[in-house]
Amino acid sequence: MDVRRADERFPGGDPAAGIVSRHAFSFGPHYDPDHLRFGALIACNEERLASGAGFDEHPHSHTEIVTWVVEGELTHRDTAGHETVVRAGDVQRLSSAAGFRHVERNDGPAPLTFVQMWLAPLTPGGEPAYEIVRGIADSTPYAVPEAGAMLHVRRLAAGERTAVPDGAYVYVHVVRGEVTLGGETLGAGDAARVTDAEGVDAVAVTRAEVLLWEMAGQ
Repeated sequence: MDVRRADERFPGGDPAAGIVSRHAFSFGPHYDPDHLRFGALIACNEERLASGAGFDEHPHSHTEIVTWVVEGELTHRDTAGHETVVRAGDVQRLSSAAGFRHVERNDGPAPLTFVQMWLAPLTPGGEPAYEIVRGIADSTPYAVPEAGAMLHVRRLAAGERTAVPDGAYVYVHVVRGEVTLGGETLGAGDAARVTDAEGVDAVAVTRAEVLLWEMAGQ
């Protein structure tokens, strides 16, 4: 198990424009040869946008992009005509396939925090697709078959235990609260990369919210 602490993430974004980013993997101009990808996961970015801040229209291709809002509201607009507001508890997925352009903004009055995770598809190309699941229930898995991956969302009470999925690659990201995993205590923004996971449990020290990616390979 490899633990990556929140304060070890590479800082990015544009703080002067109200955008603060923290990258767990190589991203944009930041090159980290020891953290290029894990399983299908190639990015896990924590983004904080001030009211009125955001990312102007920009392209994506050959990437599965899954977004989880921690607090606030994320406005998404894309070239396929989708315009949605993503809130805490929603799962948004963009399959950029051969090419897609979108805008991401905080059009609300309050600060916005979200986690955005990028996965490499098993087969490049295809047609772009967009999906949003409103208020996903606890323990309901969300499949991203294009990347051979499954997202598990767990909201835990203090002292509650949850099984980490068995798998070749499991990525555990703590959204809020504290959990123990394999003898390590993980706080908000911390992540663990578990290879060949089998019989691993996570236990909430406090009330916690955790994202777990189960991936078959890379």
